[in-house]
Amino acid sequence: MEIPQAFKDKMQGLLGPEEYHKLMASYEAPVNKGIRCNTLKCDTDTMRAQTPFETEPVDWCPTGFYIDSEVRPGKNPAYYAGLYYVQEPTAMTSAEALSPEPGDWVLDLCAAPGGKTTQLACKLEGEGLLVANELVSSRAEILVSNLERMGVKNAVILNEFPERLTAKFYEAFDKILVDAPCSGEGMFRKDNGAVEEWTPERVFRCAERQMKILETVDRLLKPGGVMVYSTCTFSPEENEQVIEAFLENGRYAIEPIELAGLDDYGRPEWAPGKTPELAKTLHVMPFHVRGEGHYIARLKKLEACPEDTDLPRLKEKGILKRAGKKDLADYEAFAREYLKVTFDNLHRVGDQLYSLPEGTVARDIDGLKVLRPGLHLGTFKKNRFEPSHTLAMALKPEEFANVYRVSDVDQANTYLKGEPLTGVELKGWTLVCFKDWPLGFGKASQGMIKNHFPKGLRIMKK
Repeated sequence: MEIPQAFKDKMQGLLGPEEYHKLMASYEAPVNKGIRCNTLKCDTDTMRAQTPFETEPVDWCPTGFYIDSEVRPGKNPAYYAGLYYVQEPTAMTSAEALSPEPGDWVLDLCAAPGGKTTQLACKLEGEGLLVANELVSSRAEILVSNLERMGVKNAVILNEFPERLTAKFYEAFDKILVDAPCSGEGMFRKDNGAVEEWTPERVFRCAERQMKILETVDRLLKPGGVMVYSTCTFSPEENEQVIEAFLENGRYAIEPIELAGLDDYGRPEWAPGKTPELAKTLHVMPFHVRGEGHYIARLKKLEACPEDTDLPRLKEKGILKRAGKKDLADYEAFAREYLKVTFDNLHRVGDQLYSLPEGTVARDIDGLKVLRPGLHLGTFKKNRFEPSHTLAMALKPEEFANVYRVSDVDQANTYLKGEPLTGVELKGWTLVCFKDWPLGFGKASQGMIKNHFPKGLRIMKK
C-alpha cells in the first residue's frame, strides 16, 4: 500500500509523532472482519450456535462479533437465512450512537449497502417507519437485496437526491443517520481504491458536499429529533469543521456519545472556532481499537427551521394505488390457503402487491423514485397470486401453512443452488427453511418441491 505523502504530512501535523507512528503501523495489521446478529430473526446466542466459526464480542455493539479474517461467512446457510449481516466492526458504531426506538420514523439518508440500515431496523423491532435512501442506482439494488434477506418489513426504499425528500418529508423524522460520502481515509487499510483516489482537493470537495447534505437533513428532522453524522475519514475539514460550521444555524446542540471501548473524542483545536462542544463527538482510531477509522457526531434539533417556501415540486405520478377488494381477490385466495398472519395497508404498483409500513399512504411517496414502497408480498399472475422471495424472508415458520425444514448444510445448499427437493409429502406453495429460518419458497407436488429460490441469488454449483 502506497500512502500519499500529502496525507502522511497532514496526519503527522495533526497527531504528533507518537500517534502518527501508531497510525502508520496500523496499516500493516490485518483487516478486521465481523458479523452482526439480525435480532429480527434470532438472539445472539442462537446466532452463535448456528455459525460454524468462532465469534468474539464487539465492545460497542451488543449484537456485533469479530470473526477470523480467513472465515467466509457468506458461504453458510445461516447467512442466506438472514441470521447475521457481515459488517466491519467499527462500522457498527454510528447506528448504535443514533439508537432509534420502536415506533420512530427513521431516515438512513446514504443507506447502501445496508449494514447500518439493517442495524437500525433491528432497533425498530418492526415498528415505525424506516426510509432507506441511496442515490447511486447500482448500490441501491444491493440495498434492496440486503433488506430483503434480513426480513425487514417496515422499510421504504428510495433512490433519490436528498433535497427532493423535503417535498414529502419536511421535518418528519424522529431520527436521521447521515453516513456521509467522504474521502475515505479511515478505509485505506481495507480499500485500495480509497488510497488511489485520495487528494487534498478531494477532501475539500467532500466537505462542501457534506455541508449541503446537512442543510437538507435540517429540513427533514423534527424539532426535538436527533441526527447522527458519521464519516470514515480522519480529516478535520470533513469532521469537526463541518459540524462547527453547521452549528452556526443555532438550531442544534451536540449530545455526548457513550459507546463501550471508545474514548477518542473530537478535537476542538482542529476547527477554526475551537468550539468546546466538539469534544463530545467521537473518533474511532484504528491504532486504539480493532477496526477502521470513523468520526461520529450526535446532534439534537432544538427548534424548527424558519418557514420554507422553496421546497421542490414533484410531479405526482400516482403509480402506487391502494388495493381494493376486487384487486385483492387472487391474493386473498392465496392468503386463506397459506398465510397465518395478516398484512395490512395493501397497495398495488401495476401487478405488484405491497404492504406499506403502518401510518404511511401513497401520497407520502408519490413523485419520488421508489424502489420498494414497503414489504413486497408478490405478483398477480393470470387468475393467481405468486408470493415473492421478500415475503418468504419476512415470515416465521409458524406463519405459513406448508413448511419444509432442512436441517443439514448439504441439503440447504441443494436448495440454494436452485435444485429441487425430493421425498416431500406436501402440496402447493411451501416455505423452505434451514431449521427454523426461511430460505425461500418452493412449490410442492408429486413428492417434489420445485425450487423458487431467485436465480440471481443462487450459489454456484460444484
